[in-house]
Amino acid sequence: MRDHKMNWILFERPGKENTLKTIEIAAQRAEESNIPSILIASSSGHTGLMAAPYFKDRNLVVVTHSTGFLKPDHQQLDKEHKTKLLNAGAQVLTCQHALGGVGRAVRKKLKTYQVDEIIAYTLRMFGEGTKVAVEIALMASDAGLVSTKEKCISIGGTGRGADTAVILKPAHAQDFFDLKISEILAKPRLI
Repeated sequence: MRDHKMNWILFERPGKENTLKTIEIAAQRAEESNIPSILIASSSGHTGLMAAPYFKDRNLVVVTHSTGFLKPDHQQLDKEHKTKLLNAGAQVLTCQHALGGVGRAVRKKLKTYQVDEIIAYTLRMFGEGTKVAVEIALMASDAGLVSTKEKCISIGGTGRGADTAVILKPAHAQDFFDLKISEILAKPRLI
């Protein structure tokens, strides 16, 4: 087993005030372990723009909410932010949420939960950011933006911003149980 200094943080509370520290810890760990790909959830693009300078030489994938998430035909990603992210070399992914697509429609219409949302609720036991980090890894691997053969850092948050960062081996949604979290770099205390 390789011995290396582990830097991680447990935040007192979830939320966007943890964003910069989460990004800094992820950037430090990416550098130490030469992790090539970084995933970050960003609904408006603001959090992605905060991360971009820290991951210039890496495959930065900014994962947005799906169009229609808040209301029909509405995309939350700010067009200016998207342009800046692309100009900074980031990839931007907008697609159906891996843990809340058609299953969410069944819940809303028939008032019963499906497997994808049950998995999402289970992951939330570790925090909303952990659920998001896992979900965006599934989405990015399904889109072919990260390899399922190498570890990446996945960053999520609770509401706005980022408060969770994990190192994981992504998997395609159809191979969900092959996804493995190897390290937790940052997360909020839940109780």
